Amino acid sequence: QVHLVESGGGLVQAGGSLRLSCASSGPSLATYAMAWFRQAPGREREFVSAISQAGGSTVYADSVKGRFTISRDNSKNTLYLQMNSLKPEDTAAYFCFATTTRNYWGQGTQVTVSS
Repeated sequence: QVHLVESGGGLVQAGGSLRLSCASSGPSLATYAMAWFRQAPGREREFVSAISQAGGSTVYADSVKGRFTISRDNSKNTLYLQMNSLKPEDTAAYFCFATTTRNYWGQGTQVTVSS
């Protein structure tokens, strides 16, 4: 059973940086495509970024392109999201997602960007 746990969220000023991590203590994530989503209060969950199983292919939402970087370390069973030049509109709960034949979600980590 895949169990995803996010960490690294917090409060940061606009223009600052945070690095989110998503780790699993269960089976290897190497065969899972993975992604980050976020959800702000009163809004639907939205796609942020995704990465292929080996990490060779990535995709980003236009709103974060050039500021966020997704990566993974399969030897550590961990997914990352480096977030730079943060804006108040990046404030949201950020969720880790893993998929093969089944989908798995983490519990989320809160990111708050003050202006």
